[in-house]
Amino acid sequence: MMELPVLRDHAARVLDEVERVVVGKRPALELILLAVLCDGHVLLEDYPGLAKTLAARSFASATSLSFSRIQFTPDLMPSDVTGSSIFDQRRAEFEFMPGPIFTNLLLADEINRAPPKTQAALLEAMQERQVTSEGATRPLASPFVVLATQNPIEYEGTYPLPEAQLDRFLIRAAIGYPARDDEIEMLDRRLARGEDEVDLSPVVDAPTLIAMQRALEQVHVSAAIKGYIVDLVAATRASRQLAVGASPRGSLALLKLSRAKAALAGRDFVVPEDVKAIAVPALAHRLTLRPELWVQRIRGEDVVAEALESVPTPPAEDVRTAT
Repeated sequence: MMELPVLRDHAARVLDEVERVVVGKRPALELILLAVLCDGHVLLEDYPGLAKTLAARSFASATSLSFSRIQFTPDLMPSDVTGSSIFDQRRAEFEFMPGPIFTNLLLADEINRAPPKTQAALLEAMQERQVTSEGATRPLASPFVVLATQNPIEYEGTYPLPEAQLDRFLIRAAIGYPARDDEIEMLDRRLARGEDEVDLSPVVDAPTLIAMQRALEQVHVSAAIKGYIVDLVAATRASRQLAVGASPRGSLALLKLSRAKAALAGRDFVVPEDVKAIAVPALAHRLTLRPELWVQRIRGEDVVAEALESVPTPPAEDVRTAT
């Protein structure tokens, strides 16, 4: 099994390579990489032009993963995602033509623009890593990661993702506008290379990435940390601001992401700070607010922040105790 220092070195080099294109967004890029290392899916929700698509392409290039992009539109059919059978006249039989979902890294661009039937075509693939079409079940390649994007300012003519599908995403993240110096650096790099496209060098390949994912099993999680994770999730269920709190899938998301966070920090054990660092992107999108609170602009992020403040942090001496 891959050693954790080797995993950390590979992860740092992947982030450095992606940062050649996406300037000054290391924390957001690290969140995406954490999800990839946990074999989970990412929902990128941000304004147009903030490198959501570029980040997905860059991760695919840096990790040598096969890449497909689907532009979701109101007329997109499920077969446009999964594939369909075409009649071969020479052999007088139907032949299955795989859709763009048969890849390692799938960019589902503006996923909320497609109708629910097409969105649902992703559910089985995201959860079961397989596609069932015309009575046949076909496994997807490993690793398989969906990076979906949606625009938070244009809701007319869109189909909001149902809670069941939102829960399939390991994290929801945003990239945000760059700082002034970072934007100037972006312009300088464009002038220096003399062209729009940036050729990224592969840092790891798919088998190495799978080995990195498996290496996270070496990261120790104490009984105190497990209790802290469960208490945080339970605090969302007890919140009076919510109609529905986080499910046990949220607890598993915190567990997996905190182990990846610890590994990238150079530790073989999880500390409370690891859990706190990923709690909002891991839990906020899994919460359903009470309808009467929408007008008060209370967000899932606010509820998770309250849970972090109210749940006691485990003592430092307990986090390395054997389970």
